[in-house]
Amino acid sequence: MLAFEQVERLFPGGAGVTDLTFHVEPGEIVALIGLNGAGKTTLMRLALGMLRPQRGTVRLSVPWAEVGALIEVPLAYPELTVGENLRIACLLHGCDPQRAQESLIAWQLEPLADRRFRHLSLGNRQRVGLAAAVQHDPTLIVLDEPSNALDPASVLLLREQVLHRARLGAAILVSSHHLDEVSRIADRVLLMNRGRLIGELDTGGQDLEQTFFARIHEDDDRRLATAAGVGR
Repeated sequence: MLAFEQVERLFPGGAGVTDLTFHVEPGEIVALIGLNGAGKTTLMRLALGMLRPQRGTVRLSVPWAEVGALIEVPLAYPELTVGENLRIACLLHGCDPQRAQESLIAWQLEPLADRRFRHLSLGNRQRVGLAAAVQHDPTLIVLDEPSNALDPASVLLLREQVLHRARLGAAILVSSHHLDEVSRIADRVLLMNRGRLIGELDTGGQDLEQTFFARIHEDDDRRLATAAGVGR
């Protein structure tokens, strides 16, 4: 459904991503975790064609109408209501605008249906963005930090929706810094550090945070050792 093969995209100053190779299969939830600045959002933008790789290949095997995405912030018309924004999102993806009503119910947005988007709290804006991203039954879903600003009840809604979409066969790529949350839903958890994928995290361990930071420090130490060896 989505595949990266030795993808590189660097920015002035050296930031960016390099040597990214992984894939996401239908019905699979792949979580991407890393510290701030690790390159997660850059990877997501490459997946969606918002950035072009300088090297390597990104393969997307579904048409754009079958992709659902939320990257950084929800895209919505601030002067339109929640219901109007969801109906427009349906039309943009070629699905029946009546789906918007189902979306309002699924994401518990009915009380906000007639409220202008710009008057919403950050958490409610995020729920609207998530609803718009999945209401057209996409076969590929890409979500960048989807639990941002969500309260505990909304996090449960998000979890249910992601698992439901995977059961329907969607391939799902999600980035998050909530290790406990991704361990509940992800089939695979990929570790990212300083622009590179450094392996997978075993979510069956007792202390995920300790394991996560240990892996990051090990990678940092390897890089320093390599740089010191090259500098001699």
